[in-house]
Amino acid sequence: MAMAAESFLLAIGTKKGLWLATSPDRREWSFTGPHFLMAEIPSIGIDTRQGRTRILVGVSSPHWGPTVAHSDDLGATWSEPEHGAIRFPEDTGAALERVWQIHPDDQSRPGVVWAGAEPISVWKSTDGGEHFELNRGLWEHPHRSEWGAGYGGAAAHSIVVDPAGETVHVAMSTGGVYRSLDGGTSWEARNKGISAYFMPDPNPEFGQCVHKIAADAAVEGRLYAQNHHGVYRTDDNADTWTSIAGGLPADFGFVMLTHPRRDGTAWVVPLKADGERIPPDGKLAVHRTDDAGNSWKRLSAGLPGQEYNSVLRDAASVDTAEPAGVYFGTRGGTVYASADEGETFRQVASHLPDVLCVRAAVVAGA
Repeated sequence: MAMAAESFLLAIGTKKGLWLATSPDRREWSFTGPHFLMAEIPSIGIDTRQGRTRILVGVSSPHWGPTVAHSDDLGATWSEPEHGAIRFPEDTGAALERVWQIHPDDQSRPGVVWAGAEPISVWKSTDGGEHFELNRGLWEHPHRSEWGAGYGGAAAHSIVVDPAGETVHVAMSTGGVYRSLDGGTSWEARNKGISAYFMPDPNPEFGQCVHKIAADAAVEGRLYAQNHHGVYRTDDNADTWTSIAGGLPADFGFVMLTHPRRDGTAWVVPLKADGERIPPDGKLAVHRTDDAGNSWKRLSAGLPGQEYNSVLRDAASVDTAEPAGVYFGTRGGTVYASADEGETFRQVASHLPDVLCVRAAVVAGA
């Protein structure tokens, strides 16, 4: 896939492999794949630091098991350590089941890549994602024995690192949000205001089923959360959370995206709750706020009139272009892209397997 001076890269992880696409204009896309056919791809990270494009994927093979593979040539070749990128130390008695999240760190820390996994654990790499070390502080947290599994499994699925690298937020199913103020050495639960209506105490210290968190790129200490029920914002670094679900057709969903530069802008994909998990009234739409959740705008131009498939927590992404692009895929195997922050969408792929993860990036030409 030859690219111009600047191009767009879209990576789509599914139940049965990975598809990669490039575009010069976010309108027409050129695809390769499937890569890793018949393997599940639940996580993707695109690392564009230091002028390179490294694609990192969590691969779960029914035969070879789970690992992290990487490619520096847009998927032409793939590499992984002989003994696996993520391996639990022998003293833990644990084994890796799935890599739920791959998060390249800030530009100022070019070799650092974070990963979230199942069983609930956080990992850190300092060599660009080739080898990871277990975060012992979270693994040995006294709450760990009481963390449960969500419907999809026991997942550390969201990792948010502040630009300085000292404040790290992790969200897990089920345990809620945990925060470290010392770069990951120690952790505290930070769920005040997030409801756990399904528990005897609906306002516990931990145990919330937070589906996804994302940071506001322009306001320090502001994050957003999509809960099992509820959409929330914090303005004090997760010390307290406030509901911002007013104006949405449903407070259930999995997706939470934020703008790469502009304060107050976030996107969600509402779903009807628990027993159904379909778009409200069977009409798929993205909702965007431009005022930090005080109001929401329904965005559906270019989307189908009827849709009964859900959008999973990492099956959505935002690129860093101007205006920002918004991308998401459904469990029905269709992927949509918007080059205008969600105002209009175009179908870019269809008839794929169940879409688990979508990542998009602006990349330099080869």
